[in-house]
Amino acid sequence: MTNYTTLISTEQVQALMKSGQPLRIFDCSFDLMLPYAGRQNYLKSHIPGAIYADLETALTARHGVPGAHGLITASGADAPASGGRHPLPNREKFATWLSSVGMGNQMQAVVYDRNQANYCGRLWWMLKWAGHENVAVLDGGLQAWQTAGGAVNSTEEPAHFQTNFLTGPERVQLVDAQTVASQLGRPAQTLVDARATARFKGEVEPLDPVAGHIPGALNRPFGLNMTSDGKFKPADQLKAEFIALLGQCDPATVVHHCGSGVSALPNLIAMELAGLGRTALYAGSWSDWCKDPNRPVAQG
Repeated sequence: MTNYTTLISTEQVQALMKSGQPLRIFDCSFDLMLPYAGRQNYLKSHIPGAIYADLETALTARHGVPGAHGLITASGADAPASGGRHPLPNREKFATWLSSVGMGNQMQAVVYDRNQANYCGRLWWMLKWAGHENVAVLDGGLQAWQTAGGAVNSTEEPAHFQTNFLTGPERVQLVDAQTVASQLGRPAQTLVDARATARFKGEVEPLDPVAGHIPGALNRPFGLNMTSDGKFKPADQLKAEFIALLGQCDPATVVHHCGSGVSALPNLIAMELAGLGRTALYAGSWSDWCKDPNRPVAQG
């Protein structure tokens, strides 16, 4: 049995499909400005058998539960695992969703989108977080699949039998705002912000109430990891670019973040592809950091 843990090509996915190896494919396409567009695009065209993994409903915890006077903050078994605009559901809730769509512990998972791995990286990371190592990003996304002549479906897929996905030891590192704040300015932490440079500098802020970035953070917009065809750059090129960005900072100290913990993941994946290790994620990211007026903000 062949296992894939970072990237997978169209040809490799097609070979897996023919082999009969246990496999689940997830379409994570999304649009932050048009939240319903992701599912609509999925219904127009997706890899046969792919399950739609909606960022807002499957990969994000609910901010609260309805009450007589509005939303009540979720707690206990429903408590999210992070803050921010797209808080992580706790691992048990996530495992329940995986079970509901027929994802089993013995399966190879393949994740893709049509957004330069911006959204499927979230599911890649979450599966690692749930203890599932055998998950890979389809390099180049749906565009690469179609360019290679891969077939697509334009209807809902049949429901899968319920499974019992069991969480295992976390294979990635999740940090919170308190940890980030405690390490500000120290060599043990190097923050890398994946947002567009104008947002990082605080020149514009379309989504969050405060503009700027966490003091000391370095900026690497996630799209810099891709070639013009939407595939990840070669490993040696990624390594050279990250080493140039980090300077004297130890790659092992990197904590990735962005606006809400989603677009940071292509940077994290790119560092792993570059041979620089599996680095940490501050999933709450800027949207979590800036909600506290006592936390410092930098601009420029």
